Amino acid sequence: MKKKTLVFGASLNPSRYSNTAVHRLIAHGHEVVAFGLREGEVAGVKIDAELKPYHGIDTVTLYMNATRQEPFYDYLISLKPNRVIFNPGTENPEFFDLLNQEQIEFEAACTLVLLGTNQY
Repeated sequence: MKKKTLVFGASLNPSRYSNTAVHRLIAHGHEVVAFGLREGEVAGVKIDAELKPYHGIDTVTLYMNATRQEPFYDYLISLKPNRVIFNPGTENPEFFDLLNQEQIEFEAACTLVLLGTNQY
């Protein structure tokens, strides 16, 4: 089953993992929406620089370090995703607790590895 994914912290820079994640998610047939600090486009996906009320998000994959996540807690929870993936360097125990309270699954994992091993 293909999962609608929000790449949160998406970058236009092709050397960034979030950029690679957009490409690989598309290549695996997933629907992708993206939020980043700069608007632009990656692999045909528009990166929004303002928060949108996305609907039907299965997975949020985070590419933003823990100190930068705090202003977005309520927004990300409001999307009611089925899960949040904390990519390496984004792990955040405070956000883990909030997600637990909202019964939203989360995992500290690498989206690229999950895709590459068919565990996404």
